Amino acid sequence: MPNTPEKKETFYISTPIYYPSASLHIGNTYCTVAADVMARYKRQRGYDVFFLTGTDEHGQKIEDIAKKEDVTPLEFVDGIVAGIRDLWSLMNISYDRFIRTTDPAHMRSVQKIFRDLYDNGDLYKGVYKGKYCKPCESFWTETQLADGKCPDCGREVSDAEEEAYFLRLSKYQERLIELYESVPDFLQPESRKNEMLNNFLRPGLEDLCVSRTSFTWGIPVDFDEGHVVYVWIDALSNYITALGYNNNIYDGFEKYWPANVHFVGKEIVRFHAIIWPVMLWSLGLPLPEKIFGHGWLTFEGKKMSKSSGNGADPYALAEKYGVDVLRYVLLRAFPFGNDGDWSEKLLVSVINSDLANKLGNLLSRTVSMTEKYFNSRLLDDFTSDPSLDEPLISAYAETVREFDAAMERFDFQGALEAVIAQLSRANKYIDDTAPWILAKEPSNRPRLSSVLYNLLENLRLAAVLLTPFMPTAAKEIFAQIGADSEESQTSAVFGTLPAKANVRRGENLFPRIQTEE
Repeated sequence: MPNTPEKKETFYISTPIYYPSASLHIGNTYCTVAADVMARYKRQRGYDVFFLTGTDEHGQKIEDIAKKEDVTPLEFVDGIVAGIRDLWSLMNISYDRFIRTTDPAHMRSVQKIFRDLYDNGDLYKGVYKGKYCKPCESFWTETQLADGKCPDCGREVSDAEEEAYFLRLSKYQERLIELYESVPDFLQPESRKNEMLNNFLRPGLEDLCVSRTSFTWGIPVDFDEGHVVYVWIDALSNYITALGYNNNIYDGFEKYWPANVHFVGKEIVRFHAIIWPVMLWSLGLPLPEKIFGHGWLTFEGKKMSKSSGNGADPYALAEKYGVDVLRYVLLRAFPFGNDGDWSEKLLVSVINSDLANKLGNLLSRTVSMTEKYFNSRLLDDFTSDPSLDEPLISAYAETVREFDAAMERFDFQGALEAVIAQLSRANKYIDDTAPWILAKEPSNRPRLSSVLYNLLENLRLAAVLLTPFMPTAAKEIFAQIGADSEESQTSAVFGTLPAKANVRRGENLFPRIQTEE
């Protein structure tokens, strides 16, 4: 790829660690697929990547569910975590480490972090009295509620009163405001930053309850019996404990921290953009470079939930349409920072317009013509026509620049738009050059060979750029166009494919899907 760093640089990306839920839907895969695409892209560019994901397994709601199931909390989460790992395997997620908050090393590290927060003067003991949303594991004041309900999930909250430790968020209010104003891209997109400033910081931060005494399923506070660490202190700490912070089981802290970016859903931006910086400042650690709060996948305008009957099943969709296609459409259909209303009709529309009509059609036509006119191997005697060739070739380099720029700002839709636009140019180039007419005259063979080579190079470029999104399909494209070397599968420089590459027609990767009214 162009602009590969001269020395090997690191890139640390994470998803939030997921609550163990048996009700997995397509929305659950959205953030993790995006992080995987970014990790694969950076690896392709020569970076030493660390990609972290995992599961958040403590808290009152898990304890309550386990009691209803008549199992221990650990037995309950063990079964669910296996399903999450299975889903990530299905979706071809290339994480480097999967952390569970029940891992003993993580638990010991969190106990040390909690003690350090206390020793540094940022925790104090008091009594919490207020509102609590059990599904979100969130504390709220009366003024923060929306019509008396949790402003995040819209469900009922309960009264809570118990002895607890508090984190001095108020102490860091001005420092947080200064962070957002002096580092404008710390929290992206802009709408998330404005939400934190206007809804939480400028109205005034209240100190946060960070221990619980009303249940036991959590990490014990080792210097005060009966207290367990609040799940969000536990969960947020994973980003550094997974790198060996305060433990000698994991490794990588000196190499990878601070993280380059945390990808999180918009509903948990508050925890990552307010509580997490305060924790890190108290511990004397640098902040992550960026936090990106992506939107939700909705169904008929409502947040997805299988319990509500509106959560599309990723297993069924992957079996019906293919994993790579599903990965592609998730990031092609909507801007990553916005909500997007998901439907199977939309999925089919993107498959037909992008993958079948443009990529699949170009691959099928080009390979078929190369087989038919040159017995699968082009001549190395090319004749160019600058008026037709140069616009396509010059746009090739511009496509790479547009793609890279979009990827660096986490604009996956924009990156894919650049690829599709180049494929559209290549399909039009077929019409403009009319290879079937050139093939009628033997004297035109050098020109015909040049035309088909230009088309094969555009297919190769598409496969290179699409590799992070569709790794399996990209390999098949490389195989069909004869891009067998590592260089031809990674370079975005025009002319990399050997002139006499041997094409091999394969299966139709993206057949058009027939739809009924």
